[in-house]
Amino acid sequence: MLTKSQTHVLFISLIALSTGGCVSRGIPISPGKDSAPHGRFDATHIQNAIPKSEPRSAKGNPSSYIVNGKRYYVMASAKNYRKKGIASWYGKKFHGRSTSSGEKYNMYAMTAAHKNLPLPSYVKVTNLKNNRSIIVKVNDRGPFHANRIIDLSYAAATKLNIVATGTGIVEVEIIDPKKFNTRQATITKKPIKIRNLSNKTPATKNSKYIMYLQVGAFISNTNALQLFNKLSYKFKNVRINSDTSSKQRIYRVQIGPIYSVIEADKLALKVKDMGLDLPHVVIN
Repeated sequence: MLTKSQTHVLFISLIALSTGGCVSRGIPISPGKDSAPHGRFDATHIQNAIPKSEPRSAKGNPSSYIVNGKRYYVMASAKNYRKKGIASWYGKKFHGRSTSSGEKYNMYAMTAAHKNLPLPSYVKVTNLKNNRSIIVKVNDRGPFHANRIIDLSYAAATKLNIVATGTGIVEVEIIDPKKFNTRQATITKKPIKIRNLSNKTPATKNSKYIMYLQVGAFISNTNALQLFNKLSYKFKNVRINSDTSSKQRIYRVQIGPIYSVIEADKLALKVKDMGLDLPHVVIN
């Protein structure tokens, strides 16, 4: 189980300043691990969030804010947002506390936290390992753990079957409430099989996704080669991925493939220990 005090900062008051905004914490949350509620939880009756047009929350939407010394920027628009990455979840420790939008966190509701999306937003989250999809309302900020793109409520994580592992590889896609068909929110009554897995269990080479750690991206092949050579002294499977999807050729220096979240986290810290910026996970 992940240490939720590290993966998620809840009960945050977002204060917009002339400098772009900052984050300050209200009543401090005692350190320690988060956890799931006791007893068996049947999530099959929990309905997806129903996207609806809502004004931006009066809280939680400064142009930027600071957590643990790092500045985050709130998106002016979430149009066409779609991203793959690592999801985490938060539960009992934060249940009933205020979220960044001012709403109370309910671990049994279909909600989530995101660092950059406007509050509120509605997103479709798909577990790339088992192809399960859910719809959640983003009403909170987080997770403030490197290489995590979304923090799901306990109920949402249960429906995606990532509670036992603590994390999951997902795709997050924005939903436009004006174009949403309410029938899309209907959930299947098929029981969810919960397995006791460890996120040390690697995905196989036949998985639908493969992770890489991207250490740098350059328009100069020479600079990319310099970083490639530096990393090659310490890591295996370093590559330069030449991206021609845009007008400008980009040389991306990556480590991988990587088949588990734990391995990705450990490698990222080793890269940082070399005096380099903390790399970020990319999903192919």
